[in-house]
Amino acid sequence: MEPKLANPAPLGLMGFGMTTVLLNIHNAGFFPVSAMILSMGIFYGGIAQVIAGILEFRKGNTFGTTAFTSYGFFWISLVALWIFPNLGVEKGIKTEEAFMGWYLFLWGIFTFFMWIGTWNKNRVLQFVFLSLWILFFLLALRDWTGWAGIGTVAGYEGILCGGSAIYLAMAEVIGESLGRKILPF
Repeated sequence: MEPKLANPAPLGLMGFGMTTVLLNIHNAGFFPVSAMILSMGIFYGGIAQVIAGILEFRKGNTFGTTAFTSYGFFWISLVALWIFPNLGVEKGIKTEEAFMGWYLFLWGIFTFFMWIGTWNKNRVLQFVFLSLWILFFLLALRDWTGWAGIGTVAGYEGILCGGSAIYLAMAEVIGESLGRKILPF
């Protein structure tokens, strides 16, 4: 008999949720991108989600593996896109905003299909993926059009998205810790 494995989903959801909230506080216009967001993107949004995805693989959860490893590497690649030009990689060439729009659009397409994969899962997880899908498309539109107002709207929407992931993570942790569902999901 194999030992019972812990649920890695709250780790991945917290890594995603907290990093998403911080970045979208920036997108909403409250503070600039800083080492805080970059560090969260690499370590908690990135590495912690990849670890959660690997642990979901161990549990046989294809959805969790795909979601957490993909979004973990999204965060790592996003930070790399921001910092590589400053490190001399790409000879200091920053990615054009229109190209970043395509990057975000492709992540939106991926997220749309992942959202469909939540239709037999709990409502909060469905909301996380639906709101993330909307967020990616709003950010792509911002980068394609240059309209800062769309980015501000995306920021508030992203705070809601990340907050819902934090809620789900804590609902799962509290429910498992207390042996009964306390927070609805």
